[in-house]
Amino acid sequence: MRPTLSILLAAAVLASTPAFVSAQIAKPTAATVEAGSYKVETHHTLAEFTVNHFGFTDFFGVIPGATGTLTLNPKALAETQLDVSLPVDAISTTNSVLDGELKGAEWFDGAQFPTIHFVSTKVVRTGPAAAKIYGNVTLHGVTKPLVLDAHFHGAGVNPLDKAYTVGFDATGVLNRSDFGVAKYVPLVSDEVRLKITAAFEKTN
Repeated sequence: MRPTLSILLAAAVLASTPAFVSAQIAKPTAATVEAGSYKVETHHTLAEFTVNHFGFTDFFGVIPGATGTLTLNPKALAETQLDVSLPVDAISTTNSVLDGELKGAEWFDGAQFPTIHFVSTKVVRTGPAAAKIYGNVTLHGVTKPLVLDAHFHGAGVNPLDKAYTVGFDATGVLNRSDFGVAKYVPLVSDEVRLKITAAFEKTN
C-alpha cells in the first residue's frame, strides 16, 4: 500500500472514532464522584468465589445477576448504605453438573434460600480511593458479619445509555462452614475468597 494512502486511511479511522472512546478513559478521583442514590447495574456486576480443591488447584465460580442499591456521598463516606442481593440460581462454574450440585440441598440450597444478601453497617475510608465495608451477609439462611476491602475504579457518564455510573472492586473472605455449607471440608477448603466487581447507576 502506498504511504500516502496509508496515512489517509489512518486519518479517516481516527476521524471516525466515536467520541465515547475518549470518554471511557476519563477517571475522576473518588472524592469527586457524584453523591446520591444508585442502583446495581446488573449486567456489569459480578461476584467470584474461589476455593482450594483437594490441595491441587484453586477452583472458582461466578454469580451474575446482582440487584440492589447504594447511597453514596464521598464527603460523608461513613453514611454510605449498601444493600445487594445475588441469586443462588445464577451460580456458574462452567460445569453444569457441579452447578446443579451447588444449587442443591447439600450446598447452597437455592430452593429454600434463593438469595445471598449483603447489607452494610459501617464504611471506613482507608485511602484516597479505598474503604472497608463492614456488614452482614445472609447465606444459606444464616447471617454473619463480613468485611469487604473496596477500591474505587472509575466514574462518569456511560457513553451508551447516558447513565452516570460508578464502579468499584472489592475482596473478602468467609468460612462456608459458618453458614452450614460444610460439605467436603477440609478436602474442599472451608475458606472462600471473594472477588467482586460492581457497577452502579445513579437514580437521582
